Amino acid sequence: MKLQTDRLNFRQVSIDDISNIHELHSLSETDKFNTLGIPKTIQDTEGIINEWLVGQNAKPQTSYIFCLDLVDTNQFIGLIALNIGKPNYKTAEVWYKIHLDHWGQGYASEALTKLLDFSFNEIKLHRIEAGCAVENIASSKVLEKVGMIREGIKRKKLPIRGEWKDNYFYAILDEDFYSSK
Repeated sequence: MKLQTDRLNFRQVSIDDISNIHELHSLSETDKFNTLGIPKTIQDTEGIINEWLVGQNAKPQTSYIFCLDLVDTNQFIGLIALNIGKPNYKTAEVWYKIHLDHWGQGYASEALTKLLDFSFNEIKLHRIEAGCAVENIASSKVLEKVGMIREGIKRKKLPIRGEWKDNYFYAILDEDFYSSK
């Protein structure tokens, strides 16, 4: 499977990506709103990747976890994922994490737009959902920039560093995506 934008190559995650993923997950800045927390060891990161690979290798595939690499340099800059829900609902949830050295350059919205296109046109999904902590203003902006609609707040849903945080709930329908093109 080949996904690409002008600036980004998408490639499905493999265990060979462990050092890049461990570094990304170990940065306090990228972990600020992450419910997983910082992995204590590289073996913890390996366990996370192995869980991802189960869905990625399932038949039919239930997860699409992509490493994002810069087209020009092949440098790893982050992750983006699509986790498919119950097949008859034709829904999925997306998430992404970009290395802080590449924040503010439009990579998250570029990658998410491409993943939405893939989700609706190739997988034929009907609804894509996402969530982010209310305090995560940058992620809210990304989700809204690509056309996702804030549908509400889930109170005290996210366990982040020993506290329960409120979560904005976003979604986009296939018809919303097509009408914005």
